[in-house]
Amino acid sequence: MMTVQGVKYMSDFEAKKAILDIGRRMYEKGFVASNDGNISCKVGPNTIWTTPTGVSKGFMTQDMLVKMDLNGKVLMGRWKPSSEVKMHLRVYKENPDVQAVTHAHPLVATSFAIAGISLDAAVLTEAVLGLGSIPVAKYATPGTEEVPDSIAPFVKSHNGVLLANHGALTWGKDIHQAFYRLESIEYYATILMYTGNIIGRQNLLSCDQVDKLLDIRHKLGITAGGIPPCSVEVTNMKDVITAADVRPAEQTGTVLKGVTSIVRPGENLPVSSCGCTGVTQKTLTIEEQKPVEAEALGKAKKEIIAEVVRRVIEQLN
Repeated sequence: MMTVQGVKYMSDFEAKKAILDIGRRMYEKGFVASNDGNISCKVGPNTIWTTPTGVSKGFMTQDMLVKMDLNGKVLMGRWKPSSEVKMHLRVYKENPDVQAVTHAHPLVATSFAIAGISLDAAVLTEAVLGLGSIPVAKYATPGTEEVPDSIAPFVKSHNGVLLANHGALTWGKDIHQAFYRLESIEYYATILMYTGNIIGRQNLLSCDQVDKLLDIRHKLGITAGGIPPCSVEVTNMKDVITAADVRPAEQTGTVLKGVTSIVRPGENLPVSSCGCTGVTQKTLTIEEQKPVEAEALGKAKKEIIAEVVRRVIEQLN
């Protein structure tokens, strides 16, 4: 380590060793395929080491790495840097506190990026504390200046972004924090996928609960991350009735008799008197809604259980 103007930086040797280690971890976790992904790490206020183009991140050697300044000039190395280093350079310029950047294509997080869905639901305490919300940057052609322009609005206020139809990008105060955030994004995305699409229900943290987590985050010295959407009132699993309750049936094309597409606690439920479409509607009272809600939940749960059993049997075979 060396210190410049009160800021500690890795030595050249430490940075190159760390980049190779993180590259192997990314490859072994399946975050990258073939020659995908790139990593960079600061070794001074205006200098970084980064990964080369056209090389698997699991099989790099130190002689392949490239030393550059923040203007993109190659200072050392025989290999050509990745064309995507442009977004790394923009991160460093927009937020001088950043010391490392990682980019990869983890399966679930990239699926969210392709769908254009931000990772911002306040459902996991660890995600609120260490990660925050992860927005989707608008689509940009890889290797062009469009990419750094698309991420620039988020660099100071967040810890990472999803790149539309592309992958995930994270940064941190050191190379390990940047990689841990990449891991956390994939883990968070996986939880959102399971709760939202397989289990079919998410219990959102209340705004009061999120505020307390944000206070802890501030005390931990985490100054960025964004504020994830939260629920105005404290909820629990027995009284949360939302569109997620009927989602499994909607995805398979099944229409639940007497149930509209969105149901929230405390709201009257508009429904046909015969459960059909194209007829006069009447409004049910809260008490009248309960049997309908129970029917919807029961059918949704049966479909979820059947799907879980099917997948388990499929895995065993």
